[in-house]
Amino acid sequence: MRTMIAYCGLDCGQCDAYRATIGDDQTLREKTAKAWSEMNHAEILPEHINCEGCRTDGIKFVYCESMCPIRRCALSKGMTTCGDCAELETCEKVRPVLDNVPGTRENLRG
Repeated sequence: MRTMIAYCGLDCGQCDAYRATIGDDQTLREKTAKAWSEMNHAEILPEHINCEGCRTDGIKFVYCESMCPIRRCALSKGMTTCGDCAELETCEKVRPVLDNVPGTRENLRG
């Protein structure tokens, strides 16, 4: 499985935080910070928009690194991704991602 597939099945390589970090794109950081602030009803600043992927070594967006319940669960179980977990289809943590983001199940199945 590609290392840019997150624990939940999202493709980190398609994430604006990742793309802004890899491309050192300040305009994309600003646009992403604004969009994510509105979407999450929280202040997210452009300097917060830095991430190299949730399963790779390196910097991570603060939510992904320390608050994401999906990532914390997979790490605590020693799973490469949620696709390795027998509870995948019944898990309430990952269900919103699987139900609302096309392609995530397929990403987890490799």
